[in-house]
Amino acid sequence: MNSIEGLGWDVSIQDAEKDKLARVIAVQKNSYRISDGEVEFFAHLSGKFLNLATNSIDLPAVGDWVEAQKLVDERKAVIHRVLPRKSQFVRQAAGLKTEGQIVSANMDLVFIVNSLNHDLNLRRMERYILATYESGASPVVVLTKLDESAPEEVIQITAQVEEVAIGVPIIAISSISGEGMEELMDYLPAQKTVALLGSSGVGKSTLVNKLFGEIVQETNDIREADSKGRHTTTHREMFILPNGALLIDTPGMRELQLWEGDSAIDTTFQDVEALALECRFTDCQHDTEPGCRVKEALKSGELADERFQSYVKLQRELAFEKRKQDQKAQLEEKNKWKKVSKELKRKYK
Repeated sequence: MNSIEGLGWDVSIQDAEKDKLARVIAVQKNSYRISDGEVEFFAHLSGKFLNLATNSIDLPAVGDWVEAQKLVDERKAVIHRVLPRKSQFVRQAAGLKTEGQIVSANMDLVFIVNSLNHDLNLRRMERYILATYESGASPVVVLTKLDESAPEEVIQITAQVEEVAIGVPIIAISSISGEGMEELMDYLPAQKTVALLGSSGVGKSTLVNKLFGEIVQETNDIREADSKGRHTTTHREMFILPNGALLIDTPGMRELQLWEGDSAIDTTFQDVEALALECRFTDCQHDTEPGCRVKEALKSGELADERFQSYVKLQRELAFEKRKQDQKAQLEEKNKWKKVSKELKRKYK
């Protein structure tokens, strides 16, 4: 399907001029590649767009729908605005600056990719699940390198993952032998958008190549000592698979600093939340209060201490991040009105 519909266009989105419509299929630093289903364009942002953008979340991300002025003969375009997103995966940008960074937009599903080796980290997986639910997409856990794992190891690891990925589909695959790929394809129907997220070395690029049927992404071997990988994918890019599904590949993230997640923590930790509802007091802090169902579950082993500590840690992290964002927003608002006041004074001198 060689049209805008083939890029996953949602007909319910009416607020757009069809002839100016395009989807962002690659972002590399400050350059964009967009497509209207028939022609790909190298694009930049208009001056007005840049002036109106207040932070990096306002900028286009892979998966975004944009309105752009297209110069068909030159294969160039100017992006004038980003259409409203139905989902967006946001993380705290690396560094000390309080700033959100959009990893992907308008995806239906997020494949949280982990390998079946000793780099598997359940606490990191909880973060990805939380951020995925908060994004507005649905998570699927994909466990790669099935061909390198003994059957008993796969059963054991899958059971561990099930304890933190409650209600989330879990699929073990091998990109070498093809085992599990048929089941995975059930989650990749035509015109649906799926983002691949995970650490370096878990096999995302190898999976893209397997799904595509040819080498479209470079791959590197991982270090044998600790199963950690080197960055292969250096930018975010969308691929159209042979069956018409849309796949967003992203660079590996060793750490995922949360940007938001208050509304998704109860879904991610529904086991802890269910226990908390059985506490004697509705405002129980699960510390010294009598009749605490959570403490009882921890004592009996019904709830793992690591799981509960992760729940507490993520709540504190989200509260801290919220305070930082509020302070930043207040400062930006103050600076905005300073600039407006200065401009008015200059204009009416």
